[in-house]
Amino acid sequence: MEDILGLLEKPDTTVAIVGATDDPAKYGYVIYRDLKRKGFSIFPVNRNRETVDGDEAFKQLADIPQVPTVVNIVVPPEATEQILQQCLELGLMNVWLQPGTESAGNLTFLQKHPFNYLANACIMVQSHLKS
Repeated sequence: MEDILGLLEKPDTTVAIVGATDDPAKYGYVIYRDLKRKGFSIFPVNRNRETVDGDEAFKQLADIPQVPTVVNIVVPPEATEQILQQCLELGLMNVWLQPGTESAGNLTFLQKHPFNYLANACIMVQSHLKS
């Protein structure tokens, strides 16, 4: 299985951003716009929003019209637990936990299952402009 950073380099990589928002005080706002500006094909996931940055938002991962390559999680640790369970059920095994989303329980869950994951690293720092 290719590591998450390697997946970000592929031109056809898509990223679901769970916790994407239009609230400028939240990281889900900054991360969504950063990856969009860099040219990534992204899907905002937020059960409380119809749109994010003018793009259609999806209530849950299962609603996205295509399988995302990477699921980037930008929600509190308690909500992350539920998202990881959804990822497992949907077979979405490439998961990126933004700093602040992880907990001991979430990391144990990732290790107990065949996830390809990265935790405690910011996708904005690790990603580059798409060509």
